[in-house]
Amino acid sequence: MRLKFVAPLMPTLVEQPPEGDGWIHEVKFDGYRSQLIIDEDETRIYTRNGHDWTAKYRDLVQEAKSLGAESAIVDGEIIVLNDAGLSDFGELRKAITRRQHDLYFVAFDLLHLNGHDLRDMPLEERREILASMIESGGRIQFSEPLPGEAKAIFHLLDKAGLEGMVSKRRDSKYRSGPSTNWLKAKCYSVDEYELLGVEREAGKPAFALMADRATGRYVGSAFISSSRAIRERLWKRVQEHAGSAPKGMKRPATQWVKPGIIGRVKHLRGEEDLRHASLQDFHDDEPEVTPAAKGGMRHRGK
Repeated sequence: MRLKFVAPLMPTLVEQPPEGDGWIHEVKFDGYRSQLIIDEDETRIYTRNGHDWTAKYRDLVQEAKSLGAESAIVDGEIIVLNDAGLSDFGELRKAITRRQHDLYFVAFDLLHLNGHDLRDMPLEERREILASMIESGGRIQFSEPLPGEAKAIFHLLDKAGLEGMVSKRRDSKYRSGPSTNWLKAKCYSVDEYELLGVEREAGKPAFALMADRATGRYVGSAFISSSRAIRERLWKRVQEHAGSAPKGMKRPATQWVKPGIIGRVKHLRGEEDLRHASLQDFHDDEPEVTPAAKGGMRHRGK
């Protein structure tokens, strides 16, 4: 029997992880949510939206033989690790095309096994079966539960530079779509971005529009939640530094600025663009003096 893709259960984003003994806590990996399907026809790997990416994951398809299943549907995340041993979303796309041997499939749920639909079974029991199928040291790994109290786990993951954690009700069934049986709490990072402009409308919060410093690509807006003194200083600097809108951007309520103002932004870690972002402070982009130019004090912009 050919098994069909099952739409994934999607966790709900929360500010803090849930307390109590009724939850299993796992690392939230920074990769591609994926579904591994094994049946009598072949082994396939799908994206979270149901696209067949088997051809992109040839090594992992071969690795799936180690599970020893006649048929199975496994929910997990495809990741690549950086030098610090952390999942690295930025390197993932390169690894898919150039370094297949560096990819891992981190398995965290089992929906089907050898002709049996397991979705009505409690999560804890599904995971016990899944853990027993996975051999240590391979490219398919089990997402181990994190021992300890939720707040302490979250604090340690934040300090380690991880994206966050997912908490799952031990007794929950697997149901496709958004669910509060799985909760994700994400850590924040503070990074610097180029300020493109400030969007201000009467009666609405002000937002700073930010771009990636290396590429100039617009990455989203950050709520200006700083102190009144910083907001007033920013608005004064924006007016002094007024510029024109970047090509292709039309936002009537925005005062655009010339390049050269850098904003420090707090934002959710592990996102391609800014999410839940707030502007903490800003400064002018200091020119860098090259060794060769020190004599004549000629400056080179970053």
